[in-house]
Amino acid sequence: MNSIVTFPNRIPVQEFEERRFKVFTDRQLDKIEAIQNLPEETLFEMKVVASVLPFRVNEYVINELINWDKVPNDPIYQLVFPQKGMLRDEHYERMAALHREGADKKEIQAVAKEIRDELNPHPAGQMEMNMPELDGEVLDGVQHKYRETVLFFPSQGQTCHSYCTFCFRWAQFVGDKDLKMASTDAEKLHGYLQEHTEVTDLLVTGGDPMVMKTKNLVQYLEPLLQPEFDHIQTIRIGTKALTFWPYRFVTDKDADELIELFAKLVDGGKHVAIMAHYNHWQEITTDIAEEAIRRIRATGAEIRAQGPLIKHVNDNADDWAKLWKKEVKLGIIPYYMFVERDTGAKNYFEVPLAEAYHIYREAMKQVSGLARTARGPSMSAGPGKVEVQGITEIKGEKVFVLRFLQGRNPDWVQRPFFAKYSETATWLHELEPAFGEEKFFFEDEFEAMKQGKA
Repeated sequence: MNSIVTFPNRIPVQEFEERRFKVFTDRQLDKIEAIQNLPEETLFEMKVVASVLPFRVNEYVINELINWDKVPNDPIYQLVFPQKGMLRDEHYERMAALHREGADKKEIQAVAKEIRDELNPHPAGQMEMNMPELDGEVLDGVQHKYRETVLFFPSQGQTCHSYCTFCFRWAQFVGDKDLKMASTDAEKLHGYLQEHTEVTDLLVTGGDPMVMKTKNLVQYLEPLLQPEFDHIQTIRIGTKALTFWPYRFVTDKDADELIELFAKLVDGGKHVAIMAHYNHWQEITTDIAEEAIRRIRATGAEIRAQGPLIKHVNDNADDWAKLWKKEVKLGIIPYYMFVERDTGAKNYFEVPLAEAYHIYREAMKQVSGLARTARGPSMSAGPGKVEVQGITEIKGEKVFVLRFLQGRNPDWVQRPFFAKYSETATWLHELEPAFGEEKFFFEDEFEAMKQGKA
C-alpha cells in the first residue's frame, strides 16, 4: 500500500494497490498476448514499422485503455501500436524486404537511419535556432525559442512509459545520439537561468520527466526556490504519465515524495503547471487516472491539457468535446489543440487545416465557456505558434485568418494575417499569402534569424 500524504486544508488521498510496471518494445512484440490473435500480416507490419519508428507500450495501456473489440480502429491502439501506413510506401517496402530476406541487425539499423533522416527528425529549427549558449558554449539539452520560456531536457527523462506513434520528438527515442537532446547538468541550467532574467517559465520536458526518480527532479527544481530565481514564476512539467502510468503519482515508491515536491514548490511561491498530454477521452476513464489528477491538484499545482488533432485517433468534433468536458469536470484546464507536426509519420496522421478548423469549431459549439480555453488549431512552426482563427471571405477571396499565439519576435504575437484558402494544406509552409502579397509579413525577418542576422 502507498502511504497517505496529506496537506493542510487539502483532500487526503484514497488507497490503491501498488502495481508493477511492465513494458514491451519491438523486441518483445511476440510476448504481448493481446495482439497474438491479430492476422500474421498485421504482426509483420508492426515489426517492419517498429524497425524505423520507436515502439514502447506498457501493460496498463494494453489492459485498461484499449478496447480490443474495436481494434484496429480503437484510438488508443492507433496511438501506441505501429501501423503499416505510418511509413511511406517506398520506405515500408524497403524495410519489409530486409525482414523477409532475414537481413542482420546491422543492415536493418543502417537502412532505418537512412529512412529516419528523410522524416524531418527535428522540425521547427530545434537543432539550428533554439540552442542557447552559456560562457560561449552551447548548452546541451536546453532550448530557448521564445523570450519568456526555456525548455529543459533532463537526460534521466528521455524516455516515456509508452510511446505515442505520432510523437514529434520520436527522434529522441531511436538510439541515435546525433538526434538526441539531453542534459544532466543542473548547474549549467541554473547558471543560464540566472543570467536570463527575462525568462519567467521553465518547461521540463522530454521524453517524459515523470519517468525520472523524484530525487533527480528535486536537484533541478528545488534550487529554483532560492531568491536568485525569483524571476522564474512558473515551473511547467510536460508529461504523458497521467495517461500512460498514473500510478507514478499514486503508488510508485517515490510517488509521495513527488507530490511533496509539487506542494513545496507551490508553497514556495512558484506556479506549478503540469502540462498533460491527452489525445482522447478514453485516457481518463480509469479510477487510477482520476486519483492521480486529484492528488496533483491537492498540492495546489494546476493541470493544463494539450494534444494534437490526429487522424485515426481523434479527428472528429464529438471526441474533442467529450474530452474537454471530462477535463473540466476533473478540474483540468483545456489549453491547446495542436496540428500534427511536419515530422515522422505525418503522412498517416495529418489533417488538412481546413478540416482541423471545422473540427475545432464544431467541438467548441458543444462545450461551455470553461472548456473554451483550448486554443487552436495551432501549428508549432519555425517562426512560432500560429493559430487558425477562422475561414472567411474578404473582397471575394476565401482566406484563412491566422495569428501568432507565440513568436520568435514578440512583436508578431496577436498580429492577424491572411493566407489563401486551401483544402489540402496541412502546415504553414504549404500556405500562400492572400490578396496578391508575395510574402507573409514575418518571412524576411525570420529568414534573417535563420541566417543569424537578426
